[in-house]
Amino acid sequence: MNTQSKILSRDALRHQVEQWRKSGDLIILTNGAFDLLHVGHVRYLGAAKALGGKLVVAINSDASVRALKGEARPVMPENERAEIVAALAAVDAVVIFSETDVRAIIREIHPDIQAKGTDYTTDSVPEREAILEYGGRVEIVGDPKNHSTSAIIRSGATRSS
Repeated sequence: MNTQSKILSRDALRHQVEQWRKSGDLIILTNGAFDLLHVGHVRYLGAAKALGGKLVVAINSDASVRALKGEARPVMPENERAEIVAALAAVDAVVIFSETDVRAIIREIHPDIQAKGTDYTTDSVPEREAILEYGGRVEIVGDPKNHSTSAIIRSGATRSS
């Protein structure tokens, strides 16, 4: 599957998830802005994939990133963020969503597992109740939250080698 073919509309994602389920695959969902991809993102997505199954990454639209993080964000437009995330081997599908949280997508595709980063606990995940409504589960994955796009931007973004 090439990078562009991993980027799906919500309708196409629902269809793809149905096909994966018919094949017996678990569905893992994770989400975020993924603005300025960094090693923390790569480790987080790798850990989510290691839960076993098809990894769907829901990426916040430009408008929802602005609503969550302020007018200066995102640094990169949604289509570019989606393409970069889709290029990662751990990722099976990417969808862009306009809401400020992922509850609607959870209710549309009923992932078996919602993977969230270590800045959460299983009890603090905002969408936890939406997952539990149908018997899904939340897993906390990735390394400690030592990396963030906001910190990269504050530090001046680049360092010389």
